[in-house]
Amino acid sequence: MLTKSMEHNDLAGGDPTDVGRWRVGLAVALFAAIAILMAIDVLEDSATGVDTAHLLLEGAVMVLAGAGVGALWRGLRTAQALAAKLDTDLEAARIEAVRYREEARQALQGLGQAIDSQFERWELTPAEREVGLLMLKGLSHREVADVRSTSEATVRQQALVIYRKSGLRNRSELSAFFLEDLLLPRTPA
Repeated sequence: MLTKSMEHNDLAGGDPTDVGRWRVGLAVALFAAIAILMAIDVLEDSATGVDTAHLLLEGAVMVLAGAGVGALWRGLRTAQALAAKLDTDLEAARIEAVRYREEARQALQGLGQAIDSQFERWELTPAEREVGLLMLKGLSHREVADVRSTSEATVRQQALVIYRKSGLRNRSELSAFFLEDLLLPRTPA
């Protein structure tokens, strides 16, 4: 009945490490019970004059059960220490991920503001700004037209106006204008 309860906990989304500890604890208890029962049996058998070979065999079983208790107990302690370290490492990784996401959000926000400021300097209309931004995101003229619910010819015309106002020749130069400074030179290791 207790085993069914633990299996239900496992299936119901309970902490699997709790189930594992419970199972190892049960194994330790069983090995300990075997060792104790064997010790009692060896004492009783020695008092009744059972032959030495039988006593040695039961003694060996008792020692093996005791060794099993020790091995399982050490394994449980090692696993608990490892689990605690993994929990600590996981929490540190989560904190680092939150920090990185915030830094990335701030960097992207800054890049977005820089792009918008440059579009203002080039005196792009709102429609041209939207087309320019979608092109910077890598959308084709057809995809930009679909997003904006306009014709591909209109998007091509707006792209040409963006190139003329910016003094750039094509999409590659437009992308390079904004991305060139993002790529920092490599520093020797």
